[in-house]
Amino acid sequence: MSTPNYKNSYKVDRKELVSLAVYNVGFQKCDPLYQWGPGIRDHYLIHYIISGKGTYQVGGKKYELSQGDCFLVYPNTEVIYQADEENPWEYAWVGFAGSDAAMILKATDFSTNHPILQKPPYGEDVKRQFLHIYDAHGNEFKHAVEMTGRLYTALAIFMHNAEDTSATNSANTYVQKSIEFISANYSYPITVEDIANYVGLSRSHLFRSFESILCVSPKEYLTDFRIRQACYLLEHSDLSITAIANSIGFDNSLYFSKTFHKIKGCPPKEYRKSL
Repeated sequence: MSTPNYKNSYKVDRKELVSLAVYNVGFQKCDPLYQWGPGIRDHYLIHYIISGKGTYQVGGKKYELSQGDCFLVYPNTEVIYQADEENPWEYAWVGFAGSDAAMILKATDFSTNHPILQKPPYGEDVKRQFLHIYDAHGNEFKHAVEMTGRLYTALAIFMHNAEDTSATNSANTYVQKSIEFISANYSYPITVEDIANYVGLSRSHLFRSFESILCVSPKEYLTDFRIRQACYLLEHSDLSITAIANSIGFDNSLYFSKTFHKIKGCPPKEYRKSL
């Protein structure tokens, strides 16, 4: 007798953590030919195939996948994935984003050119961690923290078992040190030059490290980090727009509002009203 199809999932409404946050998590036994896409996600999404078969299409390539395989969906990348007609897959997944996400994934065997892992020997450990993340779900901040902690553990499994990537690890180290400096000093008017001096690199070398690991420049990362902090303050404090600008390293509230509008699509005041 075949197992009934099911879907258990949890989607996070509010993403309050900046470094890494779970967006959704779940597990599903699909109907024959069940398909998602063509479409894009605004976050990373890893699937682990528990049983059955299916296909994953991305970047003009089509991958035939089965029990024990994993596939990664990158943000803003058009994909299609579909269950097999005769033996539809059952999978567990977790979706996530944050400033640590790209850097962590660069330290795994996933890449944009090879977004799949075929039957890694640690697959069952990954599945258990995905289900642990699901077990921790809830609407309170403590649940978000616990889910993120378990997500770090799951991603660490991929990292510990990755092939040697010395060049990438070197860039990772510089980027990680830069992020630590930004996290500690973003409320001051620091510049990219300050970040480069702290990690001991030239601006051009720092730029290349950020582009290779995070696909953004140091300036873009710093600005995005500050705007994320501004969003948190707009939601969780009664500070004025000027006070928020000062608190995140902008010495000009008009420039802050213009930058916020460019990134979020609306001025800070409207963003606060929409919450």
